[in-house]
Amino acid sequence: MAAYNPLYSLVGVLVGMLVGLTGVGGGSLMTPLLVLAFGFHPATAVGTDLLYASATKTVGGAVHGLRGTVDWAIVRRLAIGSVPAAALTLLVLSRVNAHTSETGTTIAAVLGIALILTALATFFRTRIVARVGPRFRGMSARRLAGLTVLLGALLGVLVSLTSVGAGALGMTALLILYPTTPINRLVGSDIAHAVPLTLIAGTGHWWLGSVDAALLVSLLAGSIPGIVLGSVIASRVTDRVLTPILATTLAVVGLKLIL
Repeated sequence: MAAYNPLYSLVGVLVGMLVGLTGVGGGSLMTPLLVLAFGFHPATAVGTDLLYASATKTVGGAVHGLRGTVDWAIVRRLAIGSVPAAALTLLVLSRVNAHTSETGTTIAAVLGIALILTALATFFRTRIVARVGPRFRGMSARRLAGLTVLLGALLGVLVSLTSVGAGALGMTALLILYPTTPINRLVGSDIAHAVPLTLIAGTGHWWLGSVDAALLVSLLAGSIPGIVLGSVIASRVTDRVLTPILATTLAVVGLKLIL
């Protein structure tokens, strides 16, 4: 277990600011930082980040819930797919020993791919939704529900393995599947669904011994003021500047993890 390190709290502040500025999930930024910059085993980075995310997203989910910007039907459909998928993924990790170098290499590679996909979803979200979205208009309610459950299952596996996916990737898919639903309700639903998913996945990693408690506390101590500061600055910075920078950073880090 890592001792308390003020540098970890500083990382929490920086990541929190970027989350507040861009809305992209902290896992896309925090997990690769823990692996590449601080040398944590990928399983430990993922597990710690999942519990970190569950704590921060609980606050955001509560705010959206109180404001009525959560579509609980969407959340339920996503959870029907994600919770069993997360449990199954954790069971597989327990059987293969998540802390071996081979497993770490695999997790790092999957994380790299997830980051590249997140970068693409972040940079090209508007174009992707505009081109693919019309194909899903007018589908039956039953098919829509089935596709949402399938999306949840995919996110459950990806988030449990890498802690990445519930943010940019999940939101892009929801915008395609639910083009007539107000964006603020989709954002609220995505965050609300991430709370149980990250909590279950994070608890599973804790059970596997893949959570560093001191690191978790250090990150939370910095992230809360960071998110507040980033949210304040966001109103003064244009997305045209932030989005390309963030997408490029995620792509470069993803390639670094793969190669």
